[in-house]
Amino acid sequence: MAPAAAASASASAYSRYILLLSTSDHQFLLLPVLMSVVAVLVLQLLRRSSWMRKKMNNSGGGEGKGLPPPGSVGLPLVGETLRLIAAYKTEDPEPFIDERVRRHGRLFTTHVFGERTVFSADPEFNRVVLGGEGRSVECSYPSSISTLLGRHSLLLMRGALHKRMHSLTLTRLASPAAIRDSPLLFHIDRLVQTTLDSWAPQSRVLLLDQAKKITFELTVKQLVSYDPGEWTEALRREYLLLIEGFFSIPFPSFLSFTTYGRAIKVRAWQAWARRKVAEALREVIRKRKEEKMRQNDDHDDKEGQGRRKKDMVAELLEAEEGFSEEEMVDFLLALLVAGYETTPTIMTLAVKFVTDNPPALSFLAEEHEKIRARKKDEMEPLDWSDYKSMPFTQCVINETLRVANIVGGIFRRAVTDLHFKGYTIPKGSKVFASFRAVHLDPEYYEEARTFNPWRWQVWSLS
Repeated sequence: MAPAAAASASASAYSRYILLLSTSDHQFLLLPVLMSVVAVLVLQLLRRSSWMRKKMNNSGGGEGKGLPPPGSVGLPLVGETLRLIAAYKTEDPEPFIDERVRRHGRLFTTHVFGERTVFSADPEFNRVVLGGEGRSVECSYPSSISTLLGRHSLLLMRGALHKRMHSLTLTRLASPAAIRDSPLLFHIDRLVQTTLDSWAPQSRVLLLDQAKKITFELTVKQLVSYDPGEWTEALRREYLLLIEGFFSIPFPSFLSFTTYGRAIKVRAWQAWARRKVAEALREVIRKRKEEKMRQNDDHDDKEGQGRRKKDMVAELLEAEEGFSEEEMVDFLLALLVAGYETTPTIMTLAVKFVTDNPPALSFLAEEHEKIRARKKDEMEPLDWSDYKSMPFTQCVINETLRVANIVGGIFRRAVTDLHFKGYTIPKGSKVFASFRAVHLDPEYYEEARTFNPWRWQVWSLS
């Protein structure tokens, strides 16, 4: 389930729950619970109000210091999360951001996913956030993500360890060397070809589902070297149950009617879904550890000793940091999550965008027909030289990423007071740096909400 869909399900269930409270003949039984919730809510609001006044008083009097960015925190407890969800259920979700930018400016305060958050649609401030990693800001994602991923996941790492693991991920999965020197391109080519061959003629194909299947199987191959089969399919079934809880409203776990509540309830019952996925990954790690110990004991096994690291598990086992099993499992799980919703959605939207733009589709087809014409065998896979011969394909990818914005931004928490354009964002504040708001802002892109891959040709020439 996509993040917006999961959150939408949570909102719908919450609405049904409120309706039930207002019509039930036994609603008086819930009064003590409701009174407790209200009491805690009021107490927390008073504490936060007092804390904010102290922060503003302490930050007054100096150059560049001032009030936090203006905005609205919406309804008690849920804030503006329901409005955000409602916006993303429509074909045009941008008015949620546009309205607040017009009212408050490109830096404003809101309340989403259970916490007051400073929202940035300002590219200068976004650069400040990105450049301040580990110094002025640190990773801080909604509890629905941190609880389900595990405390050692890449999203939640900080400081030197985060930089090390981020570098390891890029080197293994996204660097030019990974594409040029590893069998990654071959694996992609083989998986796509196998998937296309499995489609029956004249059959109805759900492209997003097929893209998710390809991405999951490719990621598993790069992480643990398992080919598609019963093991990967069983892992994917368990994983799908786990992924439902992401980006939902963090209601308390006793509200088990929400998607997030169900996921946490499962976690309370020994985290069944996550435990299944973690157990499968842990078993792979243990087998590889045993294999590595046998190779180390066998001094004559020079081929095994000098074997090139072929997947992420091998990289982690060889790392100087000496990661524990739990750390490796959380890290691998985070990489599975990172690619499962984002990459397939981008693939599907790229197909939609070029299909809706016949000139772009014609240019793209011509570029790939030239590459295929150079091949001696029709089934010969793509190689590095082919990859480097796709300038317009890269323009299509760049424009799809800009318009679609699957990763809409990043959550961070200020570890020191941040001063920007006369505003003061107090230490401890949650910050969301929105890439989407910048990418779709006509101030920075001409006809910003129109798919135009040729804009990247102009930029590359300039």
